[in-house]
Amino acid sequence: MSPDYNERGLLIELEPEAGRLYDRHLKVAQEWFPHDYIPYRLGRDFDKEPWTPDQPRLTGVAQTAFEINLLTEDNLPSYHRLIHGMFGNGDGAWINWVGRWTAEEGRHAIVLRDYLMVTRNIDPILLERGRMMQLEKGYDLASPDTLHGLAYVAFQELATRISHRNTGRYSDDPVADRIMIRIAADENLHMVFYRDIMSAALVIEPSAAVCAIVDEVLSFQMPGAGIPQFVRKAAQMARAGIYDVRVHRDEVLMPILRHWRIFDLTNLSEAAEEARRRLAEHLDKLEATARRFEERLAGSTIPRIAAVG
Repeated sequence: MSPDYNERGLLIELEPEAGRLYDRHLKVAQEWFPHDYIPYRLGRDFDKEPWTPDQPRLTGVAQTAFEINLLTEDNLPSYHRLIHGMFGNGDGAWINWVGRWTAEEGRHAIVLRDYLMVTRNIDPILLERGRMMQLEKGYDLASPDTLHGLAYVAFQELATRISHRNTGRYSDDPVADRIMIRIAADENLHMVFYRDIMSAALVIEPSAAVCAIVDEVLSFQMPGAGIPQFVRKAAQMARAGIYDVRVHRDEVLMPILRHWRIFDLTNLSEAAEEARRRLAEHLDKLEATARRFEERLAGSTIPRIAAVG
């Protein structure tokens, strides 16, 4: 279905802001190298000493979280295709950003895989089979229109940042934690770009932007949702406090919605006002769901991380 706004016109009008945000990103982004984060002294040849289940020092949930995070990062070719299409195959600042974003994201899978292989913290055969399956399947979605795409990636980048950061905390491994802090810093800068370009879009196309934001909040899924047994593994991560409904509502949705002042906007279309009503109802439902989940966990002995964000 075609968007109810001039998508090409919006991209042209937003390009100067995209250029400004791209230049800002280059000034604050820090160069880093995956090899600096890996304890290569711990490495052994797998042909001489095959992997065995007693070798990892990560807990089962931490292993699961690292697996989900890495397999999610592995799908970068699909994400590049979608984001390139989201910007209408434009040029100038848009293409500059897509290239920079892709290059920075590519380091994440490199450092995560090297860490897991050198430390033997996950079955290398299981991980490689998972990678093959992920890339063969891809992230098979049609490129979203610009407003829906910007809304989704703003939320997704923040969600990924928090999931990575909390995985590092939960691992109880200083090496893993340092890696996840570094990756999370990248994800945060990516979120800020998408959040702020969406802020500019809200000025130009407020009603269409609000409708797109609400659509993405109501249908939100993490990009790793296609990983085999994702629901079961995501539930394990939720019980550990790595990423649960409370985190999603309070640490992902609400900060960005507040930044966009979504409930303060005026002179919206009837469709946008109805969308905003549905958004308020959805946030209330998430709050109720989070409370029920917390009550069920209150007497649990499952270890959880102490904080989120």
